Amino acid sequence: MNASRTGRGAAADASLPAQAAPFDPARVRRDFPILTEPRETPLVYLDSAATSQKPQAVLDAMDRYYRTCNANIHRGVYRIAEEATALYEDARRRVAGFINAASPREVIFTRNSTEAINLVAHAWARTFLKDGDAIVLTPMEHHSNLVPWHILAAERRIELRFIPLTADGQLEVGALPGLLADGRAKLVSFVHVSNVVGTVNPAAEIARIAHEHGATVLLDASQSAAHMKLDVRALGADFVAFTGHKMLGPTGIGVLWGRRALLESMPPFLGGGEMIREVSLTSSKWNELPWKFEAGTMPIAEAVGLGAAVQYLEALGMENVFAHDRELVAYTLDKLSDVPGLRVLGPAADKRGGLVAFTMDGIHPHDVATVLDQRGVCVRAGHHCAMPLHETLGVPASARASFHCYSVREDVDAMIAGLHDARRVFARSEVRPEAGRALK
Repeated sequence: MNASRTGRGAAADASLPAQAAPFDPARVRRDFPILTEPRETPLVYLDSAATSQKPQAVLDAMDRYYRTCNANIHRGVYRIAEEATALYEDARRRVAGFINAASPREVIFTRNSTEAINLVAHAWARTFLKDGDAIVLTPMEHHSNLVPWHILAAERRIELRFIPLTADGQLEVGALPGLLADGRAKLVSFVHVSNVVGTVNPAAEIARIAHEHGATVLLDASQSAAHMKLDVRALGADFVAFTGHKMLGPTGIGVLWGRRALLESMPPFLGGGEMIREVSLTSSKWNELPWKFEAGTMPIAEAVGLGAAVQYLEALGMENVFAHDRELVAYTLDKLSDVPGLRVLGPAADKRGGLVAFTMDGIHPHDVATVLDQRGVCVRAGHHCAMPLHETLGVPASARASFHCYSVREDVDAMIAGLHDARRVFARSEVRPEAGRALK
């Protein structure tokens, strides 16, 4: 926060984690009130890929905004309005530094990754793509990076092409030049870290190949921005989308980063207040970046919370967070190997981020999640907004455990005990006492 404008910067730092080595998740989790709340059954939260928990620093920052300077931004000349504006724009500067953007003006606040990708689909793709062009995607995309392109393809004669997958859920990057060879592919849009198989894709390599063939690159960093150092310039993408609620921040705030020249060339996504410079009865002139893409009253408190989340993550050290993810994944994969009839989806631990999805023979993932919930263990079950990937993998759904900086080995142990319990429960239910044969 901007201490010179608000006079509250020092207080905002009070609940940040102390930088210490080695990284200590047991100490980190004490910063998260939901994990220390007394419960009849202790909470074991393993669904951080869906949404992360929030540290006290984020809760304090948002509470302080509402208590001390709740006002609309960029409009009022009175003191608390100026303080609110300073906090909002300071959050933008923090995010820009966090991702190594060339300028805060390249950082557009959105509601989430989905809106960020739709912004590119509407403002860039509908402006620069024409009938006969192609878009290259992957089978591992979240629906938010598939459906906007389905809509565009239905409106125009746009071909959708896909980088194939290997058997263990990695992209066959060697196939990409062939998909780009005819020059019709104008966009390559792909996920940095899969939310199902956990694969960390070689983003910089894919971007380099795409640019060599004249294609623009959109990177969905929803699962990576929260867990690893994200340097947008080093990655070489043209657009990067991510969301606040997966990176210890609040819901309702996301980010689109774009190269300034591209953002300048695009028309607005939404029309209304704040995104204009001048309006008459018959015409409008657009505001400068980034405000051209931020119509209406923005999620101010949420931006403040995201700024605090970024500050918290920086204090932890993103290298520490990612190393912790990898350590927990390796531990989880080892423990899962002892569970009968369990299939892990995706590659080895050194090829993935902080999540593990799996199936269990004869037990639907929803039933797995229900049994685990009785032990207080929270895992995701279903298709995780990635139905095509599950179809490619040959399974209708999966259960998924996902980690963050506050996850500990004891969480994994609790899940493993629950999985063994699920196996025992459903093994008993498969036999009819009166018939002594397996149920279909």
